[in-house]
Amino acid sequence: MLSVVGAEVRSELVGDLDELVREGARRMLTVALEEEVAAYIATHAGEVDEHGHRLVRRNGHARERVLITGAGQVPVAAPRVDDRRTDPITGAKVRFTSAILPPWCRKSPKVAEVLPLLYLHGMSSGGFTPALEGFFGAAAGLSASVITRLTVQWQTDREAFMARSLADRDYVYVWADGVHFNVRLAEERLCTLVIIGVRSDGTKELVAVADGLRESTESWAELLRDLRRRGMQAPVLAVGDGALGLWAALRDVFPATRTQRCWVHKTANVLAALPKSVHAGHGGRWPRSPAPRTASTPSRPSPSSPPTTASSGPRRWPR
Repeated sequence: MLSVVGAEVRSELVGDLDELVREGARRMLTVALEEEVAAYIATHAGEVDEHGHRLVRRNGHARERVLITGAGQVPVAAPRVDDRRTDPITGAKVRFTSAILPPWCRKSPKVAEVLPLLYLHGMSSGGFTPALEGFFGAAAGLSASVITRLTVQWQTDREAFMARSLADRDYVYVWADGVHFNVRLAEERLCTLVIIGVRSDGTKELVAVADGLRESTESWAELLRDLRRRGMQAPVLAVGDGALGLWAALRDVFPATRTQRCWVHKTANVLAALPKSVHAGHGGRWPRSPAPRTASTPSRPSPSSPPTTASSGPRRWPR
């Protein structure tokens, strides 16, 4: 009996805590919206009509709406702005649009990002409503069709990313690796091939994420050929974990690219051959890896690297 009462008390306390979080989120959002509007009005305070009346001023609050956030449902009534200015070029009426809470927004962007991930991790589209209704509420709009639409949108974004032109990019060097997951499709474990590139100004960016059959030569070659077809030039240097499939694919697609073994993977391979008793303290006794060379002086190719006397000539840096 006492355990049942204790469970009920804890449940009430958790409920009060959730309500406290939602109330705090509502207050913070309200303050942020008020300050945003106040700053907008102050910026245009000097603009008046022929009668000396301000063209930009407050106009009460919009109808309250419920925003679905990570804290649950948060009701908010956004302040409105009466902006009577017109665009001098187009003649269209100028409207204030909140950068914090756009008029169309009903769900926090983070919530929209998490839902497709939950679906990809195995939650069925029909299971979202009963699973999340207690947190987000029955009016959250988390139906199976909504989840499916969000997932399709996410997949469309990925397809657009993998089809974009790379002709305007020049990667000095790239990191390439295969990420293995426990999810099995048919008899094979899922492997994702990832390439990250570095531009001449030092900017790092994701170049490609693609499915692969393990880390085979053909899988890497297919991805590299696709990048070349979309305008990517051969990088000066490619860094990898030593997988033979990647090196073979580079020799086929980008023969002028030099290769280098990743120090992180090399160190991990060496540690794996040592007794576990020395793993924890290797940091103080392990010799430091030499500092990586700059993009202007790429490291000397390894013995397994392709010759730099390809038919098209070696890549020179800087271009």
